[in-house]
Amino acid sequence: MNSEDTALYRDITDFAHDTPNWVQHGAGIWTEAGLLVFAGLFAAAWWRARRGSPRAFAIAALAPLATAVAYVCSEVLKSVVAEERPCRAVAGAAASLAACPPHGDWSFPSNHATIAGAAAVSLALVRRALLCLTAPLALLMAFSRVFVGVHYPHDVLAGLALGTLVALVAVRLGRDPMTRLAGAMRTSPAPAVRWVPGPGPAPAPSYETGARR
Repeated sequence: MNSEDTALYRDITDFAHDTPNWVQHGAGIWTEAGLLVFAGLFAAAWWRARRGSPRAFAIAALAPLATAVAYVCSEVLKSVVAEERPCRAVAGAAASLAACPPHGDWSFPSNHATIAGAAAVSLALVRRALLCLTAPLALLMAFSRVFVGVHYPHDVLAGLALGTLVALVAVRLGRDPMTRLAGAMRTSPAPAVRWVPGPGPAPAPSYETGARR
């Protein structure tokens, strides 16, 4: 652990204690509730993609799967690095606003930041315009983990980077197989199977040209 990162952690947690109670309370809520916001965005992207092409549906379906893979990668890396939480390891730091996780719930990288980074990028792959929404949400999620005192700054930066990388790779590798699967599901004889990917895009209207008289 370098002294600059530890000093930045102290600065941020000291700043957190100087903020109004409603800011502290809001950060405490957002650090967990933000995950539900991303889950809602996944559901909305899936619902919208049911009227899209098989490729569009494939990317929307892969978004939460890629995020889950990123989370697993984060957990594996945590167990390898085994870094103690700053709320327990940094002497003289302000008390964390959130309950300090128990020993063995390691700090590096941040699972929340990893999930946020993967969700933000995978949703942007579904629809590029969503990046204007998901990127600020992911950054706010990452910052809130340091703000409430349970992660070092480098934990959340690593989490964002890991989530971004895993999401890009997972969607790239899974896009073509999932596109074929979506096409097959839309032609399935089982109504329940067809419902999941949806009907796809509406057929283009046909215009009959009559003979001029």
